[in-house]
Amino acid sequence: EVHVVESGGGLVQAGRSLRLSCKISGILFDDYGTGWFRQAPGKAREGVSFITSSDFDTNYGDSVKGRFTISLDRAKNTVYLQMNTLRPEVTGVYYCAARKGRYLVTGPSLYPYWGQGTQVTVSS
Repeated sequence: EVHVVESGGGLVQAGRSLRLSCKISGILFDDYGTGWFRQAPGKAREGVSFITSSDFDTNYGDSVKGRFTISLDRAKNTVYLQMNTLRPEVTGVYYCAARKGRYLVTGPSLYPYWGQGTQVTVSS
């Protein structure tokens, strides 16, 4: 059984940085993809960033390009999201999700394994 556990959220001031971690356990397949999604109050869940384990292909949402960096430590099956120059509009619950496969996909319905989420709040 695959388990996904996020950590690293918190309350920070605008302009500061945070790093989220996502530990994936129980993976029995070689290639997988992971994604970070954000859900703000009253809004739909949106994709933030994605990475594949096969070739470390990455993708970023337009609102975070140049400020967020996703990375993967395959030995630890852990995905990181480094978030710099944080802005209040990125406040929300951040979910990590995983799927089997070697290709990068961004639709949340394509990810069967989800964590419980970690709250990120950026104050102005």
